[in-house]
Amino acid sequence: MSSLTDNFSRVIDYLRISITDKCNLRCIYCMPSDGVVPAKQSDLLTDEEILRITKIAAQLGVKKIRLTGGEPLIRKNVIPLISSLKLIPGIEDLSLTTNGILLEQQAEFLVKAGLDRVNISIDSFKPERYREITRGGNLDAVMRGLREAEQRGLIPVKINMVPVRGLNEDEILDFARLTLDAGYHVRFIECMPTGGGGFWSPEKYIATDEIRQTIETLGPLESVRARKNGPSRYYRLKGAKGVIGFISALTNHFCEDCNRLRLTADGKLRPCLFSETEIDLRSVIRSGASDEEISRQLKLAVEVKPKEHQLNDTEFLQQASHPTSDSVKRPMSKIGG
Repeated sequence: MSSLTDNFSRVIDYLRISITDKCNLRCIYCMPSDGVVPAKQSDLLTDEEILRITKIAAQLGVKKIRLTGGEPLIRKNVIPLISSLKLIPGIEDLSLTTNGILLEQQAEFLVKAGLDRVNISIDSFKPERYREITRGGNLDAVMRGLREAEQRGLIPVKINMVPVRGLNEDEILDFARLTLDAGYHVRFIECMPTGGGGFWSPEKYIATDEIRQTIETLGPLESVRARKNGPSRYYRLKGAKGVIGFISALTNHFCEDCNRLRLTADGKLRPCLFSETEIDLRSVIRSGASDEEISRQLKLAVEVKPKEHQLNDTEFLQQASHPTSDSVKRPMSKIGG
C-alpha cells in the first residue's frame, strides 16, 4: 500500500464521500431559503462507482471514510453500501454525518453494517428554535436518534453545533454541559460562508475565542490529546466525561494538518472544501477509465491541493455576506458537510 502525500508534506488518508445531495431539512446556514435543485439521479455516483473509487483510494493509503450528504440516511440502499465499504481492505474507520432525523430507525442496521461512529448536527435544544434553524425539523426525533446511536455503540457520538449571534448563542453553555455527565464529543463550529444566499455576515459570526470564553464561565478547559489530524481542537471541563471541540475555520484554520479529499455526490473530487477546484471523476469513470487512470486522478487531486483556504480573505467574506452572492458556487449541501 502506498501513501498520498501532497506538496506540503501532508499525508492524505481521509476521504469524505457525499452519497446524496438531497436532504430532509433545509438548515439556514447550509442552503438558500428556497432550497437547491437536486441533481438528476443519473448524475449521482452509483454504489458500484463509489466502491470502485474507495477501493482504489484505499490502495493509495486512504484509511478513513466519512459518509456525508445532504442527508446520507435518505439514500436508497445506504446500509448495503456501508457493509460493502467496511469490507474494503485498508479502510480502518467508517463514520457518517447525519442530522439525526432518521437515526432512531436506522441505528441498529448501521451498527450491523459495520459503521463505527456518527456525527449529529444539532444547533438548538429548543424545539421551536430548532424548527426555525432547520426550516421544519423535529428535535424530538433527533434526540431519540442520538440516544439510540449511543445505546447501539456508535460512540463516541459527536454533536456538531454552529453558534450564530442573535439565533442560538445563548445555548452554548447548554451544549457544553452535555459533556459533564456523558461521553459526548461536542464540537462548536465557527459559522462559515458556505450556505449561499448571503446568510453569513460579520454580525452573525462568533469566533472560537468568544465561544471558549463563554464556556470557561463553567470552569477552566484542559487540553485533550484527542485530535487525529482532524479540524477540531479538543478540551475537557474538569471532571467531565465528554470533551469539547472547537473547529475554527476562520480564526485559526486547520489547513496545516488537513489530511482529506472530498468526493461530491455527483462525482467531483475536491482537494479543498473551500476551493472551487474540482476533478470530474464521474466523467472519467464513465468514459471507461482503467483503475490506473482513476488512481492518477486521485493523485492529481492531492497534487493540486492548496496550502490553505482563503475563507478569511476580506474581499471573499464581503462577497459571501451579500444576498445575491455567488462567491461560493456550491452551497454546503451540494459539496458534502
